[in-house]
Formats: sequence, C-alpha cells, structure tokens
Amino acid sequence: MKSQFVQNKPLSEVSTLGIGGPAKYYIEVKTIPQMQDTLAYAAQEGLKTFILGKGSNCLFDSQGIDRLCIHNKIDFCEESEPGHFYVGAGYSFSLLGVQTARKGYSGLEFASGIPASCGGAVFMNAGAQGMQTWSSLEYVDYVDPSGVLQRFSKNELTFGYRTSSFQNMPGAIVGAYFILTPFEQARAKQLELLDARIHTQPYSDKSAGCIFKNPPNAAAGNLIDKCGLKGFQVGGAKVSEVHANFLVNAKNATSSDFRALIAHIQQVVKEETGHDLHQEVYWISDEAL
Repeated sequence: MKSQFVQNKPLSEVSTLGIGGPAKYYIEVKTIPQMQDTLAYAAQEGLKTFILGKGSNCLFDSQGIDRLCIHNKIDFCEESEPGHFYVGAGYSFSLLGVQTARKGYSGLEFASGIPASCGGAVFMNAGAQGMQTWSSLEYVDYVDPSGVLQRFSKNELTFGYRTSSFQNMPGAIVGAYFILTPFEQARAKQLELLDARIHTQPYSDKSAGCIFKNPPNAAAGNLIDKCGLKGFQVGGAKVSEVHANFLVNAKNATSSDFRALIAHIQQVVKEETGHDLHQEVYWISDEAL
C-alpha cells in the first residue's frame, strides 16, 4: 500500500487558507473499505495519521507534518427514502444543503456556503443561524484506528457548541445519515441564508472560516470589530474588513503570521472587553496532534 502514497504533498494545496508545508505521506481515500485498509495498514506500520476533509477550519504548520495525511474523499449521497439521506464523509456539506433544500426538505439549509465536508461538519457540529448539524443527524459510521467499521447512533454521542465526541476519538468518520423534515419554503430559506453569508462574510477570500468560538452572550466578530481590529495585519495574515471573525491570507501568509495575529487579537479583546476568545480553527502541527 505504501506505493500508493504521495510523498511530501504540500498541504497548502488542500487548505482553504492556502497555507501548509509538506505532509510526509499523503493518500486520497474514496471508499469506506479503502479507509479501513489504509488505517489498518498505518496501525500495522506504526504510521501516525491525520484525517483531512475539505481543508477548512485548519491552520497547517508551514513546516509541514511528519504524518500520513489521509484525504477523506468518500463522496456519495443516497436518499434511501423520502427525506432520509446517507452521505459519505467526503461529500460537500454545502452541496448537501443545497440539494436537500431543492427537494423541499428542512434541517440543513444552513449548510449552504459552509466550506466543509459532511464528516468535518459532524466532527465540529457545524452550525449557523441557530441551526446545528447534530439536530437532523440519525447515526454516524466510523472506522477506528485498527480499521474496524462501527456505527454510532446520535444518542450514543455527545454534541455541543462546535464540539462532538469524535474530537476525542482517533479514527475517521466515513458516513452520516440525516433525517430531514418536509418544508415547502426550504429552498427559499436556503437561498436567503446563502445570500446573507455572501454579503456578510469574505466569501471569495482565502480563509479558514470563523477563527474564534463565540463567548457566552457575545459574538466574537463584534468584539474584535469593537476593538478596532478590522484590517489589522501581521505579515500576510489579515483581519477581514468584511467580518472580523474571519482572518484571511492576504498575501503569502505563513502559519506563524496567523498564530501571531490570533494571539494579538486574543490579548487586545481580553484587555478591552474582558472576554476570552478561544480558537475554533484547529492548529495542525506535529506538536499539536
């Protein structure tokens, strides 16, 4: 299997931020059995792994990672019965939101425009406009580090604000089953939410999505804006002038630029508002993993 690995794949090529040094090994996985085989092989050979989805919500170390990066491209969508959708973890979450709304089903309209895979959305319990991924989720298929396929019902899992049980579980999400509700205005609602996102977020810039979680009873973007940090820049990393909770790769930014900008924002917001901002974006380095 090692012959299928690409060596020294630049992670900048698979990151929405366009940042990241080389992964020692890289492979694209397109089926559940292939994920099982890849994880089993990695365990047998003692290879450390990292599971990659859409490459959003990640800040990769510009120095790279000494790991096998498994790019989850298990990309299928099946409607087993009306409103019941089983999707591969590599399927576009945004596309799923559009397709289900077009069919007249409610529950995932908010997904439209979110640059995540379905597996990543489950992993993070992605949400927007008061809606969250877990709400319409029925079960998740998962491959453990030894390659064994497991199924977890929603009731066996824990979900919270941008958190899920999977964040403490090594292995890979490979499929998710959603049950949605018929709603005649689903398509109109999806288009309304997408239009709002396009006009209030730096949709066309290189970003990782929202950088910080919202503190209790406050919005991170509003706090950063209140501190006058819109447009503030460290190296090539810049606070978006459209939405302050988005940091963009303005010009050849490095991971060090972004980490310095994140730390500066946290310090200023703490000093001026008293709020602690905690990262939503994941720092991906050998030390952090």
